[in-house]
Amino acid sequence: MRGLLKRWSFWCLMILVLAALFGNRLFDAPPGAEVAASFSKPLWLDRTLPPTLELALTPEKPSLELEWTYGVPSRFSLRVETAQSAPDRFVEWHIPGREEPFRLTPLRSGTELDGRDISFKRSLGLPPFGDASSALFPARGAYSLSVSGEGNWEGVVTIRLEGGRWGLLGTDQRGRDIAALFTAGIRVSLLVGIFATLLATILGTSLGLAAGYAGGWTDSIIMRVVDLLLSIPLLPILMALAALWGKGLWQLILILSVFSWMGTARTIRALTLTLRDAAYIEGLRGLGAKTGYILRRHLLPETLPVLLATMTLGVPGAILSEAGLSFLGLSDPRVISWGRMLHEAQSFGAFTAGAWWMLLPPGLGIALLCLVFLDLGKYLEERVDPRLRGGGAS
Repeated sequence: MRGLLKRWSFWCLMILVLAALFGNRLFDAPPGAEVAASFSKPLWLDRTLPPTLELALTPEKPSLELEWTYGVPSRFSLRVETAQSAPDRFVEWHIPGREEPFRLTPLRSGTELDGRDISFKRSLGLPPFGDASSALFPARGAYSLSVSGEGNWEGVVTIRLEGGRWGLLGTDQRGRDIAALFTAGIRVSLLVGIFATLLATILGTSLGLAAGYAGGWTDSIIMRVVDLLLSIPLLPILMALAALWGKGLWQLILILSVFSWMGTARTIRALTLTLRDAAYIEGLRGLGAKTGYILRRHLLPETLPVLLATMTLGVPGAILSEAGLSFLGLSDPRVISWGRMLHEAQSFGAFTAGAWWMLLPPGLGIALLCLVFLDLGKYLEERVDPRLRGGGAS
């Protein structure tokens, strides 16, 4: 255990597990929600582009100042939520160098305005095909937003300015936060990798023990099935079964596990063949011990160290298979995964548009998670077989 705590992969896996369990709490909106304009760059990438902002007016703060140092935002929208409408009071937008403010809307509850609406453009004195954002942000400077008139009012006025930057990793073609999608993809990759490998290990261990201990025609049938499945190209059969059985997450886990148990079965069979004729196994049979007891209490514990290393090394294969099927569009579109993110990035032109922030996070996430399990598998193999440790292994 002390050696495991010194591995970088162990701590990296712990961080990924925590992110999968609690990462959604870091974001205000769910992963599938639209939060900003499409293809928005990360906040740290291009500081000349305006970020996406939300400005709120409340009775406690009926006016606010905004120092604008960017270009024109891509979209302007406004929403009024108030307990009592006041048609004689207006939401006003003050522009530097202009004496009269723009009266955006009366203080009526339920009012929702969009800068693309023709009626809103007409209220600003713009032609139907004019740009409301350009009229409201003609230049850099100090702008102010306020509610006209005196007296108390209850509610909130929210103005949303959508720019070209958002969050840590930007947005995708639907305006979804890529950082939130990346965090949600950790959970899917871990679920698929661990559960598909676990099911494949259980199936391979059961058949490997049966083939190695029983021998005869049982061994021949199981090994011929293994040879048959190993001769089938994996990706085409996975594509066919995914299209036939459905694109759900658990269907995908079942498909991957059905075609991933053969290596485990061969390994366990070989180990069982070396143990079934051992003196203590012969003694147990001579005492009348049942086959199930021998397999469960003696042979299975002998295979556990090898099984643990085999499981750890099998997780990357399941993760890559899921990512490949998702990239080809053979996964549930409602399930957010790293492969699905790459599929949508390719489908909506992220490669040609140069939106690398849509490509690198899921690609690096897949590579990192596979390297984590490969390093853990290497460590477990070294613990099982001391000949693999070399001079510097811990």
